[in-house]
Amino acid sequence: MNTDFTQVFELTLSEKLQLLEDLWDSIAQVPEQIPVLDWQKEELAKRKAAYSHNPNSGSSWEAAKERIRNGQHGA
Repeated sequence: MNTDFTQVFELTLSEKLQLLEDLWDSIAQVPEQIPVLDWQKEELAKRKAAYSHNPNSGSSWEAAKERIRNGQHGA
C-alpha cells in the first residue's frame, strides 16, 4: 500500500470533507471489522443494566439534541 498522503493536504476544504465522508462510509460497510474493546463492552453492559432497572431514566434523542444545542451537556 502506498502511504504517501501528501496530496491530501493539497485538497480544498470541501474535497477533504468529502474524502472524510467517503472514508467513514467505507468503514461503515464492514462493521464486523471494527473492534469493540473490553472497556466499551463493560460500559455498554453497565448502561443496559441501568436502563433495564429504570427504563424511564433516559432521554429521547430529541431531548438530548436540545440539551447539546443549548450547551447543557451534562444535564
